[in-house]
Amino acid sequence: MPVERRDPAVCNDSNKKEGKGEMTKAPICLQDLRRSLYVKAKAEPTWRFWGLYVHVCKMETLYEAYQTAKKNDGAPGIDGVTFDAIEEGGVESFLQQIKDELVSNTYRPMRVRKKEIPKDGGKVRILSIPSIRDRVVQGALKLILEPIFEADFQSGSYGYRPKRTAHEAVNRVAQAIVEEKTRIIDIDLSAYFDNVQHSLLLEKVAQRIQDGEVMHLLKMIVKATGKKGVPQGGVISPLLSNLYLNEVDRMLEKAIATTRRGKYTHVQYARFADDLVILTDSHPRHGWLVRAVEKRLREELAKLNVTINEEKSRTVNLSKGESFSFLGFEYRLILSRNQMWRPQYTPRLKKRKAIRKAPRDLPTIYEPTRGESDRVDQPDLAGMGELLCSGALKPVLRVRQRLGREEDSTAPDAIPKTSRVRLEKVE
Repeated sequence: MPVERRDPAVCNDSNKKEGKGEMTKAPICLQDLRRSLYVKAKAEPTWRFWGLYVHVCKMETLYEAYQTAKKNDGAPGIDGVTFDAIEEGGVESFLQQIKDELVSNTYRPMRVRKKEIPKDGGKVRILSIPSIRDRVVQGALKLILEPIFEADFQSGSYGYRPKRTAHEAVNRVAQAIVEEKTRIIDIDLSAYFDNVQHSLLLEKVAQRIQDGEVMHLLKMIVKATGKKGVPQGGVISPLLSNLYLNEVDRMLEKAIATTRRGKYTHVQYARFADDLVILTDSHPRHGWLVRAVEKRLREELAKLNVTINEEKSRTVNLSKGESFSFLGFEYRLILSRNQMWRPQYTPRLKKRKAIRKAPRDLPTIYEPTRGESDRVDQPDLAGMGELLCSGALKPVLRVRQRLGREEDSTAPDAIPKTSRVRLEKVE
């Protein structure tokens, strides 16, 4: 009777085991494993991976997860254990204890520590801080699952993904405006992270993962914070939140492909976690696109039980002088010097005001060491010239020049505006 061949760890080994639950014994480094998982997932979109739990429990994976958590240097969890205490007691024994609990299936995640973070308008965001022990387990699980789901994520998703930044999402939106996609659907999701349905989330994970121990571990992690939602502050939460909205991204990619005419597209989008903006063509005959895309978007979000904040969500037409915000930038159309319309995106007003109110938080400039023969009251022109040529001061000079125009304008001995630049030095 023919037996379906399975490839649990996607390893290149001639002695692969056929039975479910048996793992390849050949050693493989973590990076090679992650690369193999990604290649396999990309090549076979319907493949379901199994036999992954043993890689989560490896000391190599746990150590990498610990180093990542330590690099982020977060606050301690509900148990109060800090990185200094772990280092003093021994990292090896700490990780070995976690491994023993995972292997024996006695690991249980602790409750998260709640921390309120103030938001605009007097609102607060609840930050859930896991213990360092739980951060290591979540990090190890993420190291194994991330390459699998990364192969399924779409090009318009930028939030918390490897080798992708918010600046790229901002530029993607600006490029779409250059291509005359000036009808905007600005979507705001109501408390998205708090309303993720665990059953739907685990179903999406199970479409790719056929490993009972991994699924059981993941279920314990998401259930530790309540009956629904993913914790803002959890190590694996960004991966899970992107996976939850991946079908929305697929729908938008299909809309781009369906409306494409040769090299021209009539729809574009960018998503960073729960921030989503959709741009459609400005031609009058494409007015139906806005209604069609918004209708399909609402249908997909309804399947996920994700609600839209109707007060903050709106449709914008940049060609009528309107504007919208995305990732802290405000977009609008302006007339350039050569009488051509171009996009302008600048930091929102409240962000600029925050910088003006806290100038002391700006980086300071290091004063180069002087020689014994140098006069104390003489500026070190050589050292200053080296800093200016290196480009290290450009961000500081730009911001300081703006702030200096306001502060020095009231001084009796104000210098000309063209040369007014404020510098700082370390005392």
